[in-house]
Amino acid sequence: MNIAALYHRTESEFAYLHTQDKLHIRLRTAKGDVHKVSLVQNDPYKLWGEWYKDIFKEKRPMDIIASTDIHDYWMIETGEEHKRLLYAFHIVANDGEEVFYCDRGVYPVRKPYTSDHNYYFRYPYFHAIDMIKSPHWVRETVWYQIFPERFCNGDISNDPEGTLPWNSQKPGNYDFFGGDLQGIIDKLGYISSLGFNGIYLCPIFKSPTNHKYDTSDYFDIDPAFGTKETLKRLIDECHKRNIKVMLDAVFNHIGDTSEQWLDVVKNGAESRYASWFHIYKFPVSYTKTNRIDEAENLTYDSFGFTSHMPKLNTANPEVQEYLLKVARYWTENFDIDAWRLDVANEVDHRFWKSFYREVTNINSEIYIIGEVWHSSQEWLQSSEFHGVMNYSLTQSILEHFIRGNINSSKMIAAINHQLMLYPKQTNEVMFNLLDSHDTPRLMTIAKGNKKKAKSALAFMFMQTGSPCIYYGTEIGMFGGGDPDCRACMEWDETRWDRAMYTFVSSLVAIRRKFSDIISFANAEWEVDCEKSVIKMTKKYKGNVLFGIFNTGTAEFETAAHGIMLLSSETRAGQNNIVIKSNGFYIGYLEGEKCTQ
Repeated sequence: MNIAALYHRTESEFAYLHTQDKLHIRLRTAKGDVHKVSLVQNDPYKLWGEWYKDIFKEKRPMDIIASTDIHDYWMIETGEEHKRLLYAFHIVANDGEEVFYCDRGVYPVRKPYTSDHNYYFRYPYFHAIDMIKSPHWVRETVWYQIFPERFCNGDISNDPEGTLPWNSQKPGNYDFFGGDLQGIIDKLGYISSLGFNGIYLCPIFKSPTNHKYDTSDYFDIDPAFGTKETLKRLIDECHKRNIKVMLDAVFNHIGDTSEQWLDVVKNGAESRYASWFHIYKFPVSYTKTNRIDEAENLTYDSFGFTSHMPKLNTANPEVQEYLLKVARYWTENFDIDAWRLDVANEVDHRFWKSFYREVTNINSEIYIIGEVWHSSQEWLQSSEFHGVMNYSLTQSILEHFIRGNINSSKMIAAINHQLMLYPKQTNEVMFNLLDSHDTPRLMTIAKGNKKKAKSALAFMFMQTGSPCIYYGTEIGMFGGGDPDCRACMEWDETRWDRAMYTFVSSLVAIRRKFSDIISFANAEWEVDCEKSVIKMTKKYKGNVLFGIFNTGTAEFETAAHGIMLLSSETRAGQNNIVIKSNGFYIGYLEGEKCTQ
């Protein structure tokens, strides 16, 4: 047995409260190394003399729920009447070796180790208040991301000076085309007709740029977007259509046109806001470079090396209270449903805990996600964020389906690795996406290959988490990195990819109809790396949803079974389905048909 691969940690993603009286216990072992794992458990206050002599009668078998290329992960849901747990693992390797794995390490399966309660892991008490909670509605939500300045110009009276005619040229870093909140209101029928029931808005607060990530006034809507009354009308109209609304906040940094930073520039170390920032030397200064929005020799910390985005000192109590006031203001007065938090990984954890407490006290069902592009356990331990923008999933899917840099087994290993970093209820509300305002568009990444793009989207929509489509992806828009990915939405329907539009609409409908299966069921995988065929199956309450994806170059034949929900690049054979290269088939089996 590979002893070094054994891993468990109590009160973590390996042992957490899933419901008020049930724990999920996980164990990691080396891939393919272990034949059987059982949990040995009891209440720590029961008489040990009566327990240890019958220890093997108390064993409860665990199941493998996920595998990577190097590890297997086992899990069991369990509990105790009095909500406290003492537990350890009895592990049997494929070669017959047996070990007792406990809080003190690995031991032979015999007394005194199995009979001494001091050897065991403990979950002292099931405190419901400490349980990771996530808004249930998120599991049923499909998001549509909007970059407001480029979505629709609904009110030309608020166009900033120099606004260009809509879609008259490729976007530049400093261009304005007049997109605003009224334009979004005008297009809510379009959004709801596609089936989306969540809108994620990039920043709308006052700022001199088109992207608004350099806030000058957190308490005001940018006049080029409208007014607070316009925002209220937008949110009201969304809620009438059962569409949730998520705002984007930038608390890592502020804009250099804000009154706070301008005061620092003017008064230097004597400014009342000097301690609001991370400043090394006064007066604040920097050296311009030829790179867009970047500078050198900054005497203060900023977002990246962007001179006009000075970093806020969120450890300062005055800054904390100011930003929390901002959060309270928009949460209380505008009935928003969610916050997306920019550059969240560069803000201190103590501030995010305060933010979480403030907004959830106002709205216990509010959804909070952070922009974190890497593994995020520290932010997802119940008191900061519910989820993050799931770029780890994004990259795994793109690397296999689009770029072909990893095989199917490696992709699934990467997906499972990420799933095992978090509790189940966290995975269920991760924010899944394939492109955004910060990345090239999907069609550009796919180099125009619609087959690959559709297959990747279908696969993403079947993963646990809440999926998002970036505006324009549904009509096949192209665009490289910033600013190309932020082009004007194409409203000339003669230029739409109608097939993609219909396809995305069908995907959204499937995701919403089968949200319970997709959210709650663990994925079962069958992979043929040689043919590059993946079968993913999800079973929940007697029903089965499955998808077969062919990312290889040859056709693949499979038995025709179940109700076909959506397919691409397939043809009917004799009692079978032929899936062509870069095609897929999504099917459904209901109730008793599942056993056929």
